[in-house]
Parts: sequence; C-alpha cells; structure tokens
Amino acid sequence: MKLSKKEEQLHLGGVVDESEKDNTAPVVRYEITSYGADYDVAGFVARLERNDIVVPPFQRDYVWRITEASRFIESLLLGLPVPGVFLAKDPDSNRLLVIDGQQRLKTLQFFLKGVFNPKPNDKTNKVFELTNLSSRFDGLTYRDLPEADRRHLDDYVIHATIVKQDKPTNNDTSIYHIFERINATGQRLTPQEIRVAVYHGCLFELLEELNEDSNWRKVFGKPNARLKDRELILRFLAFYFEADSYERPLGEFLNKFAAKHRSPKENEMQEFRDVFCKTIEVVCASFGTDAFRPERALNAAVFDSVMVGIARRLKRGHVVNPDDINIAYRKLLKDEGYLATVSQSTADESTVEKRLKLATQAFAHV
Repeated sequence: MKLSKKEEQLHLGGVVDESEKDNTAPVVRYEITSYGADYDVAGFVARLERNDIVVPPFQRDYVWRITEASRFIESLLLGLPVPGVFLAKDPDSNRLLVIDGQQRLKTLQFFLKGVFNPKPNDKTNKVFELTNLSSRFDGLTYRDLPEADRRHLDDYVIHATIVKQDKPTNNDTSIYHIFERINATGQRLTPQEIRVAVYHGCLFELLEELNEDSNWRKVFGKPNARLKDRELILRFLAFYFEADSYERPLGEFLNKFAAKHRSPKENEMQEFRDVFCKTIEVVCASFGTDAFRPERALNAAVFDSVMVGIARRLKRGHVVNPDDINIAYRKLLKDEGYLATVSQSTADESTVEKRLKLATQAFAHV
C-alpha cells in the first residue's frame, strides 16, 4: 500500500480512497420530465435575487474575465442568439437549481447590479463597464445604456430547459448524474462538489459545521479545497446509519443517503452531530494524527470502518480508557483479513460488510 510521491499527490488531500476507481453504473432506469421555459433577462435576474433560481454555493468560482462577460452582454444587446441554460427543479422547495449556465446568469446579475463579480465585504468592487468592445456599447454600464437598449436587454428572452425526476420517487439521484455529465469539461468536479450542488440543504450545512470540529481538524489536517473531508463525514454517517442497505457503487450509496436526509428534522440533525462529534473525540484522544493511517496517507476504508466500529461501541456507553481503544486499533491493523478489506475492492458489498464487522468486533469489548 506504500505510495510513490507522485501517487500521493493524486489523492485528494492526501486521502487514499481505493473506491474512487469504482466506476460501476447504478442499475436503475430513470423517468425524467423535461420542458422548456423562456425567461427574459430581467426575469432571470429577479429570480436569482429572490433565490427562486439558485446557483449552488459550492459551484466553481465565477471565472469569466470582464472582457468575456462584456462580449456576452454585447451579444444580447445586438440581438444575437446565445446558448440556453439547464435547470433542475428541487422537489422540496420548487426552486430551480442551475446545472449549466452559471457564468451567463451571474454575468446578467452582475451587469444589472452594476458591479463585476462582487466579493463580500470588499469595498473595492469593480464597476461593471462593458470593456474592449468595438461597438458603441464599449465603456457603458447598465445605467449608462440608452433607454431603448436597456429595455431591449431586459426583454431579451433566454431559453431554459427544466428537468424533474419522476421515477424512482424515493430519491432524485438522476440530477446528480445529469450534473456530472454536463459539467464534465475543464476541471472535473469531485463527487462531493456535485452533491453539494444537487442536495444542498440542512444536511450539507451540518457537514460544514462538523467539518470545523476541532478534533476532526487535528485528525484530518487542513480543510480540503475539493471537499474530501466533508465527503468522509458523509460516508461515516451513511455507513453508521444505513450500512444494511449498502450496495455498489459507493458514490451512489452516498447520493441516496444525501437525497433521503437532505432536510433532516432537528432531532435527526442532533443525532448526526452527536454520533460524529463523540466518535471523533475518542479517535483524537486515542490515536491523534496517526488515526486512519496504516501508511502515510489517510485511508478512507480504515476511516469508515474504524469510525463505525467505535461509534457502535460508544452507543453502549462511555469508554473509560482511550488506551484500550488504541490497543484494539493497533491489533486490528495487524489483522491480515482486515487489511485486505481496506486495500482492494473496497467498494464491494462483501468487502464493506466484512471490514465493518471486523472493526465492530475489534472495539466491542474495550
């Protein structure tokens, strides 16, 4: 399991997750309704301001330069056609989630507000003047536009394709796969980044809260820019609460858990919070920064199994001596049968079941 320096750099945040190679497609056929809707520019911006249309907060940053944004606005002012946008209807709130078209919609919002790519608490925000154009619109802001041109821009219609999953009715995982495929160009989004976009809500707000837990930060290290630390917390919760329903692919298992618990009740939120915080507190006290690292990098399969094993033990009562946990952990890491379950085919149903069972047994009597 020892990695070369190059191989280590390929793992997000120094995390070894063999299950990332599991490309098994979910065995399900979706029934999806899609329909077209035409919104004018003013309508799009008003809906964005009201959060009726939502750009997922995680989404990759706004990346257009002002010259690119200016060319887009100029195309509308000249009456040229532009690509439509792709939206998904949130089944809980009926809000529309932006799957494709973020750069265009944010550009419209910025231009009508008069500030280019504003930053919170930044007093140096740049006025949005159309820049580097050869037309008469060069140098103009939205307020500077002649009334007829401003009205033309407000009334310009952009087509939206809106999708909604009809079946299966117990989750909306198809939206994850649509998002994944549409956003496959450029720097690929990580599975957790897509989940934050598709399943945004109270559960993912809780993951952000738990990710700040001081014991977790000591164990994991610096926050991961690609959200691998949040994904591991989600993975623990999914295995702890619903391991009996696990089936490959692991990513789809996490999607279903996220969809099911998108808006948990407060007592469920507290249960999630308590089980993670209490477990990681014991882990930090027992193993410190060595936790889940049979080699140099954090091993995701060791993480999920050890966390579940300790959490199941804690359900029976407080652990008096952290050293007992440490001894059981070191013994587990010498078990050849266990090591096989955390190093290869880690997403297989039988492998997951075996490593959770072995870890649970290891900590059962401490």
